[in-house]
Amino acid sequence: MKKMHSLQPKHEKLSPQETEKLLAKLNISLTQLPKISKDDAAVPEGAVKGDVLKIERKGDFPETYYRVVI
Repeated sequence: MKKMHSLQPKHEKLSPQETEKLLAKLNISLTQLPKISKDDAAVPEGAVKGDVLKIERKGDFPETYYRVVI
């Protein structure tokens, strides 16, 4: 299991159903999402090319981002 830095935002792999809902909500295709390398230290173990990650940043201005693993 990877050990994450305490300031690293949470990266969570979406299920195929969650991915479909997200893409429909945003009215985009998978290729239009920003990319993240599968070798990035923050990518959860078991994530493969094509998986979508939900990145939650906490703090004064909490935000949620989405990235597709390449």
